[in-house]
Amino acid sequence: MIETSAHVISAENGTALVEPSAQSGCGGCQSRSSCAVSGLGKYFSGNRKAIAVQCDSSVHAGDELHLSMSESDFLKAGMLVYLLPSLLTIVGAGFAASLDFGDVGAALGAASGFVGGMLIIRLFAWAPRMSVRQEKGLFNKGETP
Repeated sequence: MIETSAHVISAENGTALVEPSAQSGCGGCQSRSSCAVSGLGKYFSGNRKAIAVQCDSSVHAGDELHLSMSESDFLKAGMLVYLLPSLLTIVGAGFAASLDFGDVGAALGAASGFVGGMLIIRLFAWAPRMSVRQEKGLFNKGETP
């Protein structure tokens, strides 16, 4: 299970807008002062974006929530977002090259395959299942909107 803490920015109609709490991805490590990964986490920590999650209506702005996601859903999301456009880029380039369109045609085929992959991802709009809980217990197990 992949878990993180999040701070509620706003909540209405069973949906809360949350922002990940300021912590590095490997905060439990004892050698974080000399670790490059910890340094990257500090560098990118200002780029946190708020996300919307479904939760109980008793959540209010300022509450601290714990979000968790299974590793299998995380893997599925990664495969969908990274592998599908990459695969369709290669297929598009190969298809254009097999039709003897030359290098420019292969580049256009690769670009159209990539754009097609991104459109497919956007059309399906699948989101991994995320559990949301507060210190008191489990609120909701649903999909992020």
